[in-house]
Amino acid sequence: MQPAIISVVDASQVFEARRAGLKLAESLNWDETLTGKLSIILTETGTNLAKHAKLGQIHLRIFDRGGQMGIEVLAIDRGPGVKHIDNCLKDGYSTAGSPGTGLGAITRLADEFDIFSQEGRGTCMVARLLPGSSKDASQPRGRGLLLGAVQVPVQGETECGDNWGVRSNGRYGVILLADGLGHGPGAAEASREAVATLARARELAPVTLLENVHAGLRSTRGAAVAIAHIDTASGQVRFSGAGNVSAILVNAANTQHMISHNGTVGHNIRKFQEFVYPWGEKTVLVMHSDGITTSWRLDEYPGLINRDPSLIAAVLYRDASRGRDDVCVVVGRER
Repeated sequence: MQPAIISVVDASQVFEARRAGLKLAESLNWDETLTGKLSIILTETGTNLAKHAKLGQIHLRIFDRGGQMGIEVLAIDRGPGVKHIDNCLKDGYSTAGSPGTGLGAITRLADEFDIFSQEGRGTCMVARLLPGSSKDASQPRGRGLLLGAVQVPVQGETECGDNWGVRSNGRYGVILLADGLGHGPGAAEASREAVATLARARELAPVTLLENVHAGLRSTRGAAVAIAHIDTASGQVRFSGAGNVSAILVNAANTQHMISHNGTVGHNIRKFQEFVYPWGEKTVLVMHSDGITTSWRLDEYPGLINRDPSLIAAVLYRDASRGRDDVCVVVGRER
């Protein structure tokens, strides 16, 4: 299911965001308590965007955490940013004459929460809800990879031609990102089939997966595809890709661009090849379609590399989008 995206420029869009969230909650058969928490989070998030933001958006998506399906609320804005973010998380602090309970309420209700803000650039916030309480130490969430993503269709289209999927357990994670050629339903069909191939696959070696995706996309318009297999136990990333997609490994000391060959998956690829790169606990994987420029640098955002992957994806979407193409950004790191 593609994420729901709601632009928030005034208070009238807050109801729209809440309605979209409740629709997702209904699809997961959530009870009244959990649905009520989501409603409050969306109300407070939307109200904050309407009051303080410029070009604010709320992105809603369903995610899988160890077999439990949760809902992620991701808020992105180009507002003035927040200088004293810790103050804003306390009840009673406000710069707009309101009671100042918004972010405090969100942090209390959310099972997972993170926020990143820079003066003059804006703020990104992520809040996640899961059945049960992830804050309860007696119910630990699974270790392994934590993933964040932003997926947005080009203006004028309702379907995004870019898509992504993951297969994982506690030891490994296989992430596939596909950029269907062009835009609209035809591009979306190609990228969906690539993700479906990953879901069906028995063999998860990236080069074998890419060959299988190539065969499966012959009846479509084709796609650019990148596949990364992260093995946390061995400390390695195996990668295979074709076409104009980017996959980058980032840590505090280095940025490593992984090699993708020329070609269109489903039509013409001259060479299938797998490359191996080192992986560490503090490594961050960033994969994105060519709707994002390649000139971004995480070190331009002090502290961002240590934040939630969804915040990294949100900042790159906000500040590095070309504005004339579908966008998909996937970020992964160890929990």
